[in-house]
Amino acid sequence: MTRALMLQGTGSDVGKSVLVAGLCRLATRRGLRVAPFKPQNMSNNAAVCAGGGEIGRAQALQARAAGIEPVADLNPVLLKPESNTRAQVVVQGRALASSKAADYMAGRRNLLPAVLESFHRLADQHELVLVEGAGSPAEINLRSGDIANMGFARAAGVPVCLIGDIDRGGVIASLVGTHNVMAAEDAAMVRGFLVNKFRGDPRLFDEGITAIEQRTGWPCRGLIPWMTEAARLPAEDAVVLELNDSSERALRIVAPLLSRIANFDDADPLIQEPGVDFCWIAPGDPLPRDADVVLLFGSKSTLGELAFLRQQGWDHDLIAHARTGGRILGICGGLQMLGVTVTDSCGSDGSPGSTEGLGLLDLHTTMHTDKTLARRKARCALTGATIEAYEIHQGVSSGIDAARPMAWIDDRPEGYRSACGRIEGTYLHGIFSNDDFRRQWLQRAGAATASTLAYEHRVDRALDRIADGLAEHVDFEALLRDAQPPGWTP
Repeated sequence: MTRALMLQGTGSDVGKSVLVAGLCRLATRRGLRVAPFKPQNMSNNAAVCAGGGEIGRAQALQARAAGIEPVADLNPVLLKPESNTRAQVVVQGRALASSKAADYMAGRRNLLPAVLESFHRLADQHELVLVEGAGSPAEINLRSGDIANMGFARAAGVPVCLIGDIDRGGVIASLVGTHNVMAAEDAAMVRGFLVNKFRGDPRLFDEGITAIEQRTGWPCRGLIPWMTEAARLPAEDAVVLELNDSSERALRIVAPLLSRIANFDDADPLIQEPGVDFCWIAPGDPLPRDADVVLLFGSKSTLGELAFLRQQGWDHDLIAHARTGGRILGICGGLQMLGVTVTDSCGSDGSPGSTEGLGLLDLHTTMHTDKTLARRKARCALTGATIEAYEIHQGVSSGIDAARPMAWIDDRPEGYRSACGRIEGTYLHGIFSNDDFRRQWLQRAGAATASTLAYEHRVDRALDRIADGLAEHVDFEALLRDAQPPGWTP
């Protein structure tokens, strides 16, 4: 019989995604067929499913932890911010519309049937479904029409475990306060709570756990220590992206932090490279003149991002960097920005219009309403190294620099390279997760030592160690008892 349990948080970034991934890995060790599920996600970091369609990167990682193939049903509603008030709405893997925040909030209840359809398909195929909430059920101003937290839990009949983050402080108030502001019918859905990111002697929080239990009536299911292995997992959300302090290392790679940066987890393997000094550059700060390589990521609005880039003065920095012999790699929207022109007459990627690019690659881009979503197997045009990657973009580019591709997909050239070879661009995401390609690319960029990082192995090892920690500090048997067949009522 299928059972389901939903992990909600007292706020954003309390560790829900990592805990769901770790619990998925732990459940598979018990021999359970488990699937992750997130009704609604907001992120510009997306993954492409094998049959097409896109979902949040966090759900793709959770699927990996569960040992299953990512499918669109894992994340039936994905919101991809295009501005502070507008987002692309992706439903069951396909872009549905671009919507203003107010319009989406007013109509989101209409997406509940699609959400429940995806959930029940997963439930029919698995023994356990671990559901991740979004934001917090304490945001009672958003309760009406909710499909991400208690609105989903009540509609699907899924019990809840509430997570509090002790590292940010005030965890007693956040858990008790969430209990106090929720409607009684919502609070009754909660079967227990977890306290996450604890540092120090756990005995010092015994009285805190007792206080929460007495004030809420919910039992504690675990006090989870701070897990350093979480930093080895792919980044999830641009909203909580932190700027890294650089250290003294051989090859200095920098990336400007764009306003609507997308799929920035492409940088994760480089950040973990022992021979690389990787640094995000905050808006308003110049690109360092001593950088060896500048990575230019994509965005949900290429035209808008070009304007933002120019507001920071980064266009002058990039041109100067190229003229003085520096390397630049543009990925997806970053490739488009490196070209001569970007034209979006129908507003498919934000506001309609046309603008000049940076002119560092001889190519022109025209935006289309159709989105390219595909997994790719390619080979490096220079070395023949295998590249497993994916495409997720709107727009088609063409130009003279296509004669020097970065890769080949079967017999089709992919990517662009300048005549000098130092300016490159590609539509392929995930290229640096390929160890051989990354090692060779770093050597061409001037790395002093050869890379020894086995990135994908490190991700799997991190998932295993997180599962080990949860097995030690969480009452997993109690969580399994808390999980109930869909349609459950308290």
